[in-house]
Amino acid sequence: MIELRTATLALTASLALAACNSEEAAPDGTVAESAAVAVVPPPAGQSWSEVASVTPEGGVVEGNPNAPIKLIEYASHTCNPCAEFSKAAAEPLRSKYIESGRVSFELRNQIHDPIDLTFAVLARCAGPQAFHAFAEQGWANMEGMFAQIQTNQAALEAATQAQGAARFDGVANAAGLYDFFAQRGVSRDQARACLAKEETATQIAKNSETQSTELNVTGTPTFFINGTNVGTQTWATLEPMLQRAGAR
Repeated sequence: MIELRTATLALTASLALAACNSEEAAPDGTVAESAAVAVVPPPAGQSWSEVASVTPEGGVVEGNPNAPIKLIEYASHTCNPCAEFSKAAAEPLRSKYIESGRVSFELRNQIHDPIDLTFAVLARCAGPQAFHAFAEQGWANMEGMFAQIQTNQAALEAATQAQGAARFDGVANAAGLYDFFAQRGVSRDQARACLAKEETATQIAKNSETQSTELNVTGTPTFFINGTNVGTQTWATLEPMLQRAGAR
């Protein structure tokens, strides 16, 4: 299995900031001006926000899989700027852009630490339709998660020294992730069964490592619009780029 940085006491104290490693935002000229694209009706009886699937790259895309504007975010579940983006963007991105069928939104994990990887595995336990909601709620609960981690530092340190499924089980306990997901319909037994499938974590970590290198993803959140790396952005700087790409 791919090795990750050990979540030491020093790491847990600075995790939310150090894990992000964000660069300056790319200038708002990297997306070419395109003609406005038409609204695409969803399948009968559904909304586009109810449509989700796993991509070949290991991310989870929400919305019209054939949308003319494809937004990809590389994000970490332990990253403050990712949480800030989610808080600002989740509602308008979904209601104004994803629901129109003009924009699809794919989340891909950039893994920074064992907590991040454990959450990424658990967020997939209920299938792709639940993944984005779990991610958003996890970012909204980040302060509570870090408080739990601070309380359980010794247990977290011991967990990160373990191997295989025992490591993820210990991290989930120490970070309060079993309780978090149980409150959202994923029982402890279901969560443990997910974490026991080590190949899932291995593939997520491998995807993160390979794609970060190949696509020059140096921090989180990093965004791509129709294949163009537009760097780290806030919602205030990213929305005009979507509009320039035709989502208007």
